[in-house]
Amino acid sequence: MKICVYCSSSARIDQSYFEATKKLAKHFVDNNVEVVFGGGAVGLMGQLADTVLEHGGKIKGIMPKFMDELEWGHPGVTDFEYTDTMHERKAKLLAGVDALVTLPGGSGTLDELLEAITLKRLGRFTKPIIILNTNNYYAPLKQMLESCVSENFMHEKHLEIWKFVDQPEDIIAAIQNTENWQPDFIKFAVNK
Repeated sequence: MKICVYCSSSARIDQSYFEATKKLAKHFVDNNVEVVFGGGAVGLMGQLADTVLEHGGKIKGIMPKFMDELEWGHPGVTDFEYTDTMHERKAKLLAGVDALVTLPGGSGTLDELLEAITLKRLGRFTKPIIILNTNNYYAPLKQMLESCVSENFMHEKHLEIWKFVDQPEDIIAAIQNTENWQPDFIKFAVNK
């Protein structure tokens, strides 16, 4: 299984987020999951890569060239792909993966996640989207997405686009228990 992970590059966040990331990375290695991530060396991205590499797992970084020029890339990751733009990076992160997992993060993480949700809504990305809600971090987002549905900005079917889980160990089961999303579900994108 190949899983894309979106997460923070901030090193100033609470230690509990790093601990959850370590648990997730170890769980992925134990289950032979290949990880695809943004390639960063610090924050949760760095923790993810450090732990996967420490336990002999497979990880691939995808990063725009301008970030690499700033030496933001993880030095231990040997499988790297470089893009010209952030848009290309986002497309490549999702290409060929079996699922998307989002850990806590800032505007970049939210941007990536909401784009993936939109792509799934339009039938262009059909894989499971799992959101790790460590410390209830994503409670406001969960409420906002539910409001999008309850206020009729999105169809009720769209509640199946994502799943929130509280523990890293629940992610693989959540992926396996996600119903298949079909490209023709774009019909639900127009909420009449």
